[in-house]
Amino acid sequence: MPTATNDSVSLFYERDGDGDPIVFVSEAGLGGWSWGWQHAALTGPYETVVWDLRGTGRSDAPPGPCSLEAHVSDLEAVLEACDIRRAHLVGCGLGAAIALEAARTTSRARSLALFGAAADGEAMDLEPLFAPPDDRDALADSLEAGLSDDFRESHPDVCEGIVDWRADGDADRAGWETQVAPLEDFDATDWLVEITQPALVVHGTADDLVPVDAGQSLARDLPRGEFHPLEGAGHLAFVERSRPVNDLLDGFLEAIE
Repeated sequence: MPTATNDSVSLFYERDGDGDPIVFVSEAGLGGWSWGWQHAALTGPYETVVWDLRGTGRSDAPPGPCSLEAHVSDLEAVLEACDIRRAHLVGCGLGAAIALEAARTTSRARSLALFGAAADGEAMDLEPLFAPPDDRDALADSLEAGLSDDFRESHPDVCEGIVDWRADGDADRAGWETQVAPLEDFDATDWLVEITQPALVVHGTADDLVPVDAGQSLARDLPRGEFHPLEGAGHLAFVERSRPVNDLLDGFLEAIE
């Protein structure tokens, strides 16, 4: 089992493919499974790295709370373990905040692709996404917070699979609280101008956890930001609209080459 270590915290990751590296940074509480559709589509043309944040899945769950700087340090430890100097960072919610902080404070980010993101923590109401991983009914109910009604009604088999994956690898309550603690004070509005990397901001228009106008503002305030709405998609738009998202990411990254 490949792991990176940061200050005695063991971090599980999966690494596949060749080419320019893409590193996926998950939403609070969610395991690396959440990027499975992108991992499958982009591995090969790109080297892909999916990892579990501290407190999630097969990574350690040290007592919290955690700082945003610690999350970024964990990301750097994973990059070091993979011998990656710079990578395209793809993140959602908390993962997007980590990617933004990494772009500002390190030289690791080549580009950013941000889903369900905002420039400040007050705009992110992620609590409804949490459910105890040992409570399948609660996990199923919490999908209402992350996925649109249309998707859940038309893809019950996918939703059942997601419940299985969440039961196997999501964070428990302690891990969740450790992870999301930095969002309480997160506010990037004054320093977004410092982020000069190409940045794609993608937002489902039916996102109930982070308002779509917060994503629009984020893209507008990033010097090289580009906003792309996904009509009718929920917070986990990259799950609901995996094919168009994969095409969007591939086109965005190709343009950077």
